[in-house]
Parts: sequence; C-alpha cells; structure tokens
Amino acid sequence: MNILKFIETFTDDSLMRSTGSRRDSFNQFGNIGKTLAYASIPFGLSAMANKALAKDITATPATPIGALQFALTLEYLENEFYAMALDSGVIPASENGGRDLKVFQQIAAHESSHVKFLIAGLGGPGGANFVAKPTFDFTVGGAFDPFGNYQTFLALAQAFEDTGVRAYKGQAGNLISTPDLLTAALQIHSVEARHASEVRRLRGLKGWITNDERGAGMPSATQAVYAGEGVTVQAGFNTAAAFGAAAGSEAYDEPLNTQQVVDIANLFIV
Repeated sequence: MNILKFIETFTDDSLMRSTGSRRDSFNQFGNIGKTLAYASIPFGLSAMANKALAKDITATPATPIGALQFALTLEYLENEFYAMALDSGVIPASENGGRDLKVFQQIAAHESSHVKFLIAGLGGPGGANFVAKPTFDFTVGGAFDPFGNYQTFLALAQAFEDTGVRAYKGQAGNLISTPDLLTAALQIHSVEARHASEVRRLRGLKGWITNDERGAGMPSATQAVYAGEGVTVQAGFNTAAAFGAAAGSEAYDEPLNTQQVVDIANLFIV
C-alpha cells in the first residue's frame, strides 16, 4: 500500500510530536520540490475522472516530480482508506485486546503526515506540480464492503500496503538523479514494509510474501498486487535451487512499474 512514505521524521513518535522538526523537514523538502518544478510534467493518474477514461491513462512521467506526484496519489488513497475505516468503526476496539485499533490509528497518522509532507514538497495546493485527490470508491461499485466487514477491510489494507512497498521500489530509478529525494523515498519505503508486515500478521499470515500468494479471503482483483513475486532468479543467482522456491521467493520483493500500479489504483478511483 506502498502502493510510498517520506522522511524519517514521520517514522518516530517523538519527532512526530516535535513541531520544529517537522516544519524543518517540510521546508527542506519544499525547497527541493521548487528546484525540480521546472522539469515537471502533468501527472496522468490525477486525471482519472472515471473508469472509462482510466484505460487510456499512460504511465507517470519518469521524472523526480512525476515520482513524487505518483507517491502523493497513492498516499491520498491510503490516507482516505484508513480515515474512513476509523470513522466507520469497522475496526473492533476489542480485537486482540485493542491492539488492532491502535495499529491502524498509528498507520493512519503516518499516512496523514505523508500526504501533508508530499503536498508541501510539491509546492502546496495551487502550485504547478500539485495534484488533487481523486475520488475513491473502496467498495469498487458495491463489490466489497470494507467499512462494514472487518475481514474485508484487513484484506484491502494488506493489498494497499503490499502495493505501496512494491510501488516505491519501482520509482527508485526515477529518483536516482536526485539523491536527497531517493534517500527520503528509501526511508519511507522501509516504513511501508513495516506497515505491510504488521497488517499481514494481523490477518494471521507471515510477515513476508511466499511466491505470489496473497492469503485466503483476498478479493481476486488483488492478485495483480502479487504478480511476479514468485521470481527466484536474482542477478543470475537461482535462489530456488539453493533454498527452495518458497524461501527463495520470500527473500526478495519485486518492484511494480508505474503502469502496473496505475492499473491497480484504477480499481478504486471513480
């Protein structure tokens, strides 16, 4: 889910409570965004006004600004999903002694911080690089009930977090020319991985992915999130031959390219 998270400031609870530290991070990232602004290209994902047009949307421009706009759209999705879940009361306050609710409250706080951070870094609302939040339908036209059924909510939370981990990895090449942004993205990527692992454990699964398995009870549409995860040859080394297919695939996560993530996001954009 992912499918991306920025700056170490927002991964530490004590720093999240420090207004000065957060403002300094915003200002620093904002200056980087202004420097990159002149290389920006309109971001395709934000133009997805309806499903009929979605099939004509191409991949995000392979630029640092494009990568940040892409990240913001995915953060919008995760942020709204968790905010709606907390408002709906679908997360049982008694589940695992209240632990589940605390976990999602913390994840929601992370997502909210990431959205604000990325907006600031892209110049703020009204700026040339700003992308507005799309309209989301997490029921996918009534096919799912994530805010009325806790298991469905957990399944989609897993899909969004696993998407985020692979999506951030897929954007590394677009950020490699801007080391400061790449460093920030890698810091966030590791936090996304922690989110994904925690959500998977709440569903009774291992914290890592075996082959392309997504776990029981996952909507079939989420299989695209796990496509290619069964790869066991890494840099010419056959991990399956050395450790077996399950362990060999678990030891490495594969990236999702921009278009693959756009196709997944399209399911939830109205």
